[in-house]
Amino acid sequence: MDDNNTILTVRVTPKSSKDALDAIAKDDADRAFLKVKVRAVPENGAANKAVCKLLAKELGLAKSHVRLHSGETSRLKQVLISARLEDIQHKLLNALRG
Repeated sequence: MDDNNTILTVRVTPKSSKDALDAIAKDDADRAFLKVKVRAVPENGAANKAVCKLLAKELGLAKSHVRLHSGETSRLKQVLISARLEDIQHKLLNALRG
């Protein structure tokens, strides 16, 4: 991606009791991803929309700056965010610290 767009990998848990950023984790290949919980069900794109809305809120961005890039039907997704990587990292770490 260019300097003003970032791809963020997220692992989504739908039908959760709350919408929340959970933690940063790594898969078996040592690739990092953000664990995200949403109340929405994984039907008709509802969980995907909830993930984008939650990320936009936590990052202080307009909803139009966060959209699904890949993984529409998978728990592991890539989200395209119209913001610099450094800004996203800083805001996510602050959000995870609560």
